Amino acid sequence: MRTVIIGSGNVATILGEKIYLAEHEVVQVFSRNITNASVLASKIGTSSCNNKALLDHTADLYIISVSDSAVAEIAGWLNVKDKIVVHTAGSLSIDLIKNCSTRIGILYPLQTIRKETFELPEMPILIDGNNQETINVIYEFAYSLSTNVHVADDEKRSGLHVAAVMVNNFSNYLYTLAADYCRNENLDFKLLVPLINETSDRLKYLAPMEVQTGPAVRNDRVTIETHLKRLEKYPELVEFYKLFTKKILSFYNKDKS
Repeated sequence: MRTVIIGSGNVATILGEKIYLAEHEVVQVFSRNITNASVLASKIGTSSCNNKALLDHTADLYIISVSDSAVAEIAGWLNVKDKIVVHTAGSLSIDLIKNCSTRIGILYPLQTIRKETFELPEMPILIDGNNQETINVIYEFAYSLSTNVHVADDEKRSGLHVAAVMVNNFSNYLYTLAADYCRNENLDFKLLVPLINETSDRLKYLAPMEVQTGPAVRNDRVTIETHLKRLEKYPELVEFYKLFTKKILSFYNKDKS
């Protein structure tokens, strides 16, 4: 499929590389940042552009892969009649691009993405379209990039985006706090990485509640108090420790009361 990528950030870059490897033709990378657009274009053997008057109108598919706040701006001027236009945002409605074309849709990679990554990540792709024919075309295209493709309307996609923030962004912030704690205490945070990996690997075949371990699950008050005493110099960590301990104690003991 002949494709134009609008954007040159993390998602645009990884999608562009996957599209190229799937042997689709990327006819142009458009971005207001011409330097980034040129870097991506050189990777996937195409041209770059930052002038909307020079946008290629011969493609079959136009992928708007920009920051959430910039999607409306692109949708304000992009009009390609009956060509398929999709955006890649998890939390934005399909209706935001309804004036771009008679055929619109979603191509949302449910994955944390950094363009500097050495290996292209596996990723579920959530898709949608404003009619069944468009959905079918987008599905076939998405399946060439990933075998894990699902149709998801605005409501389902937004719900999964919320869940993604909780399991990824929130947990990574805890990793950040733990890494700061380790640095301050002259401890090696990297020794914790196998633990992190083992827990995430277990989620492939167990429910999260079955994976939970630690003193709060055991109602081990002695260990909890020992940990809190050790964290006295770190009020933010104490706040999180108390909150999560309280919630875990409540969740795993609610049927015992």
